[in-house]
Amino acid sequence: MSWTPVCRLDEIDVEGGVAALVDGAAIAIFRTHDGNLFAISNDDPWSQASVLARGIVGTRGDVPFVASPMHKQAFDLRTGQCLDDAAVRVPSYDVRVEDGMVHVGPRRESR
Repeated sequence: MSWTPVCRLDEIDVEGGVAALVDGAAIAIFRTHDGNLFAISNDDPWSQASVLARGIVGTRGDVPFVASPMHKQAFDLRTGQCLDDAAVRVPSYDVRVEDGMVHVGPRRESR
C-alpha cells in the first residue's frame, strides 16, 4: 500500500476521528489533544461494526487511546493493542501530513 491522501488536517477535530476507505480497508484517523495523528482499523473486533472513528479519544497515563462506541473497549492509538484484553489488537497504519493533507500509509507490523 502506498501513501493515500484522505482529508485535510483541519477536517479532523482535536480529540476526534474520521473514517476513510483506503485500498479497501476501513481506517480510523485520530487527532489527539497534543496534535499527534494516529491511524488504526475502524473495525471493532467484538461487534464487527466499522465504528472506532466515532469513539471517545483520551489517555490512560501516557497512552493515547480510543474507546469503542459499541462496548467501550479501549485501543492504544499507537499500536492498535486493546488495553482491556491483551489477546486483541486491531491493525495500525502509518500516517503523515503533507501540505495540510493527511495521508495514510502502510499497515504497521505488530510489535
